[in-house]
Amino acid sequence: MARSPFAPPLPATPAANPMIRPSIPGNAAGAREDGQRRTLVVGRGISVQGTVQDAERLVVEGTVEAAMVNGLIELSIAHGGLFKGEVEVDEAEVAGTIDGTLTARHALIVRGSGRVLGTARCRRLQVEDGGQITGRIEMLSDTPAPHNHGHSHED
Repeated sequence: MARSPFAPPLPATPAANPMIRPSIPGNAAGAREDGQRRTLVVGRGISVQGTVQDAERLVVEGTVEAAMVNGLIELSIAHGGLFKGEVEVDEAEVAGTIDGTLTARHALIVRGSGRVLGTARCRRLQVEDGGQITGRIEMLSDTPAPHNHGHSHED
């Protein structure tokens, strides 16, 4: 018993705690750069249904089913991860599968193992060799339609 604080009985593994775990709030100096975003990690083998609130970064290694997720800055779907539903983020990286509607206000990156099923809206799109998009892509722009039938003509 006296050695347990120094030698844990089981090695620490991501599967050792099958719970949704928020990021550790800046208790390590190096964690402040990325740790400032409130992060929700759904680990491998974990399935979550419902709503996600107050998270700024969502990392999906297992399965998440959500009707609508707002307020996220970053979505990362790991290889083998599955997100089903609707989500709106600034940046998205898909190495697993998203099935539903994804709006990436800035950039969407589909890795070689990634699959996007349904509707994807984004400002910038990057698809690696092997990445799959099945469905509808809508490109967002900073300006309204560039070919307006407006009244301003400058020569």
